[in-house]
Amino acid sequence: MFAKLCSTAAGVVVAAIGLGALSTALADEAKRIVVVERATTDTITDLGAKGDSSGDILTFANDIYDESNTNKIGSDNGWCVRTVVGEAWECIWTTTLDKGQITVEGPFYDKKDSVLAVTGGTGEFAEACGEMALHARDSKGSAYDFSYGLRE
Repeated sequence: MFAKLCSTAAGVVVAAIGLGALSTALADEAKRIVVVERATTDTITDLGAKGDSSGDILTFANDIYDESNTNKIGSDNGWCVRTVVGEAWECIWTTTLDKGQITVEGPFYDKKDSVLAVTGGTGEFAEACGEMALHARDSKGSAYDFSYGLRE
């Protein structure tokens, strides 16, 4: 239901300020949160053909650190389904921080950055919508930057 509210609010903004200024207006309203996930528990369950195949499941429950990757500030928990062999997964997960949870859904690409939709949250983030940019910190996939742009 909240996704409808977020979409409706964006539609009102478009009508009020015109298409050209929409991205600037939404960026000005966004609350930016940047955290680091240390990917230590990622596990692939091979469900289809042997090896990397569509339908395989990636599960994880990792620690989340502050932007400097120094202090543990939370955790995440989620799963992904392999959709394009060697290229992409479709994922859903929840990041839990002291002030609440943020849930995201969208693609996770093997070799490039991803942008996922923020689909909701709890606590301080109960009315959040927006997007999360995901960036690998190294080629091994051992840590990721999660950059949330939240609108409430």
